[in-house]
Amino acid sequence: MEFNEAVSQIAAKVRDLKDVIQTEEATKNAFIMPFIGQVLGYDVFNPNEVIPEFTADVGVKKGEKIDYALVQDGQVQILIECKKVGQPLSLENASQLYRYFACTKARIGVLTNGQVWNFYMDIDEPNKMDSKPFLVLDLLDVDETVLPALQKLTKPAFDLDSIASSAEELKYVGALKRAVASEFTEPSDEFVKLLAGHVYDGAFYASVMDKFRPLVAKALKQFLSDQVNDRLKTALGADDIKVAPVAEVEDETDDVPEDEPEKEDGVVTTEEEIAAYRIVKAIACSDVDPARITMRDAKKYCAIFLDDNNRKPVARLFFNGRQKYVGLFDEHKNCTRQPIDNLNEIYRYGDQIREEVRRLLENE
Repeated sequence: MEFNEAVSQIAAKVRDLKDVIQTEEATKNAFIMPFIGQVLGYDVFNPNEVIPEFTADVGVKKGEKIDYALVQDGQVQILIECKKVGQPLSLENASQLYRYFACTKARIGVLTNGQVWNFYMDIDEPNKMDSKPFLVLDLLDVDETVLPALQKLTKPAFDLDSIASSAEELKYVGALKRAVASEFTEPSDEFVKLLAGHVYDGAFYASVMDKFRPLVAKALKQFLSDQVNDRLKTALGADDIKVAPVAEVEDETDDVPEDEPEKEDGVVTTEEEIAAYRIVKAIACSDVDPARITMRDAKKYCAIFLDDNNRKPVARLFFNGRQKYVGLFDEHKNCTRQPIDNLNEIYRYGDQIREEVRRLLENE
């Protein structure tokens, strides 16, 4: 299974089941063990790779246990402490992880509730786990920029030196991004003063802060909206969209016949399909002229091509059923459906879409 696909599958499982999970043990069974196995690539049933209830003597604390220790080449490399899904994560509630990090040779500490995964190292002080994570993965809001770093922590690609060399940048860039996101969601007094100070010369009494706080929040949202719209306009160019029918096939993973198909009856292209096509086009524009991305509709799915060539598939949109899917291609032209609940989730698969575009360009 592809790494990104494995992350997506666990994310879908968390989204579907998190409301029915009531205990830490159920969280481990439903989310954490599958993540260790499918995403990180460890055999959860092999005690030489995954040690549950790992015990080490820590000073006067004897017999304390941490939930999981992951082993590489006979050496404990990653320690994982678990909480119930939905429970807030803080080092105050993870004292064992903090102590075990100092008394073992593990360089990676993980605190998770199954949905959010916080990864720690000893960037600030050797052999002392940092108070802030260098990598944060929220499976219900996946930041695709952290996935390459996460992949370096998997068993097949474990590269501690590479992670260590980039951990400081990951830590601070990630923290800054979360701080910016927080300010955009709920601007702090300091941020409101900073921005309002550019347009207001008076004293910042409480009444002035109350006046500017919603104005700053509104301005931030409008700025983001304008940036997205400008990006889409640049990507899409002209407003017209070429939508032509494509022959349906018995097996949707097969190549489309090379002959130009005749127009089919009963094909209706919805506004939602057009909007999704525009998102794919906007994603692809980082690697190719957006004018080269086209769409043809059919009864089973909408096919998105490079150069309107049915031998150059970029993605497919399966929007005719109750559950919507985006179809993504691998290097062998196999199409894998990924479920989405709304069109914005297509952006989660931006890396795969761009990778397929690059493969098609390399084969020209």
